Amino acid sequence: MAYAKTFFITGVSSGFGRALADAAVAAGHRVVGTLRQPDALRAFEDAHAGHAIGRLLDLTDESAIAQVVQEVEQAVGPVDVLVNNAGYGHEGILEESPLAAMRHQFEVNVFGAVAVTQAFLPFMRQRRRGHIVNITSMGGHVTMPGIAYYCGSKFALEGISEVLWRELKPFGVHVTAVAPGSFRTDWAGRSMVRSPRSIADYDTLFDPIRKTREARSGRQPGDPARAAKALLALVEHEDPPPHLLLGSDALRLVKDKLQQMGAMIDAWEPVTRSTDAPVA
Repeated sequence: MAYAKTFFITGVSSGFGRALADAAVAAGHRVVGTLRQPDALRAFEDAHAGHAIGRLLDLTDESAIAQVVQEVEQAVGPVDVLVNNAGYGHEGILEESPLAAMRHQFEVNVFGAVAVTQAFLPFMRQRRRGHIVNITSMGGHVTMPGIAYYCGSKFALEGISEVLWRELKPFGVHVTAVAPGSFRTDWAGRSMVRSPRSIADYDTLFDPIRKTREARSGRQPGDPARAAKALLALVEHEDPPPHLLLGSDALRLVKDKLQQMGAMIDAWEPVTRSTDAPVA
């Protein structure tokens, strides 16, 4: 069977990854999806009747990433679209959260995505085509108390994606950092890792945020199926953007942030310019 495109999507057991895999298969594409559990892999393949292929992969295993990518390119065929979707959220006040939690957050959300990308780059660059989609977050543009490690990882992936967009543009390989707002996924539910509370000084600031996030889990405005449709439109565009926001909340919050940042830059412009001096 001839497929329109071959997608490689990390983290297809639920959320954005599963929604995109379902939509891509329905649109006539072939999907290679990564999962961490054999039972989930079998369920994923069974649900798509030969149009989707599962691969077991832990994004913290760098050597396994290279092997899986090499095997997919040889046994399945050229991958047209790489979607670095797998990741999770860490919630916790920075002072209360161990550095080990930050390291693991970056291992999955940043280093894992970069390792998968690096493994695919020689193939896409040599073919002079391809599209790399990195799923970041509005938390890669705006922040709030209690998700410092998560925001840090997504800010990092936004910056890396933009640099990669510049590096790969001459070779016809597109890169887009896609930043969703609040969607009805497991991000704030079972997938989130939470540091326990221990310092009472932060109670007034953070306890309401945690309770609101838990209460809204599953009732966010964003629909993963609509996000999947938007992503399919993105990869079909002949000139896709380096950054794309998904969701009206992301649009509003990021626009507000940019406006506030512009005002702050203007207010401090004299100090900013004061550091220049003629070279003797």
